Amino acid sequence: MRKGTKRKTTQKEEDKPAEPKPVEPSRSKRTKVPKPESEPQYFEDKRNLEDLWKAAFPVGTEWDQLDTVYQFNWNFSNLEDAFEEGGKLYGEKVYLFGCTEPQLVPFKGENKVICIPVVVAVASPFPPSDKIGINSVQREAEEIVPMKQMKMDWVPYIPLDQRGSQVDKLKSQIFILSCTQRRAGLKHLKIDRVKKFEYCLPYFYHPFKEDEVEQSTEVPIIFPIDPKPVFCEFDWELDELEEFTDKLIEEEELPESQKDAFKDFVKEKVREAKKANRLAREARKKAIEEMSKETKEAFEKMKFYKFYPVQTPDTPDISNVKAPFINRYYGKAHEVL
Repeated sequence: MRKGTKRKTTQKEEDKPAEPKPVEPSRSKRTKVPKPESEPQYFEDKRNLEDLWKAAFPVGTEWDQLDTVYQFNWNFSNLEDAFEEGGKLYGEKVYLFGCTEPQLVPFKGENKVICIPVVVAVASPFPPSDKIGINSVQREAEEIVPMKQMKMDWVPYIPLDQRGSQVDKLKSQIFILSCTQRRAGLKHLKIDRVKKFEYCLPYFYHPFKEDEVEQSTEVPIIFPIDPKPVFCEFDWELDELEEFTDKLIEEEELPESQKDAFKDFVKEKVREAKKANRLAREARKKAIEEMSKETKEAFEKMKFYKFYPVQTPDTPDISNVKAPFINRYYGKAHEVL
């Protein structure tokens, strides 16, 4: 037979039944169990200004108290709403600073001393001040220093929906008083420097309103003697120095041997205070004379708003402790919210 030709089949081969093909074992089909539909998860959208109150540095708060300020989920939606259309701050240029007020308030059936955060908003076309006041009972005299000396400054606040943009291209209308001093770096500072931060008060000088310091005739006295200094206040209009000194000796606050030295010390402090008052009056007069009409109008229209947290079920009840007083420089807020 030649290669490539088909072989002829015989009759016997044709009659031979074909061999059955091996049957493959059947594979049982897996039944698909439908996955239970999980409940859809809903995440509350972040509000555009929800961290605004935290961004404003709580000026004058003791460093070791900062954590207690944030132990509650305080709600400042009233501050956020003020920037919405129809709100108190809508369309205004605003400068914000924070502070805290320790108060005894009810919470979960008992009264507790709580460090309540407060935000002060100043509606103004320019920064209300570039200075900080440093004062305390322990310090002999107050200091008014540039903010930057205490690592503080007014910086633009960037709302959440604009944080991908370049800061210099944004026309910010909200500025916050920020502090770049970090708590971790405090251990490298001297104690007096650390304490200065705790004695800070945002400073404000209104040229058309006589300063509380100028009106005051009281002088804080800290007479340095051993074993303990004499702390008192002398009013040069109401107090007579001889009687005042004798009373301190009678109450055993001042040794008899220090009477003359104490009187001389008080006289010197009174002279310094009167001089400071005179210089302040002269400075105000000069400032008003050199002020432009636009600046005068801005000072007259400037308003202070004091924001407390909104009441919620998981925060203390502060409804009875709200007060308009801000500090000795700013005085009282025009409105408390």
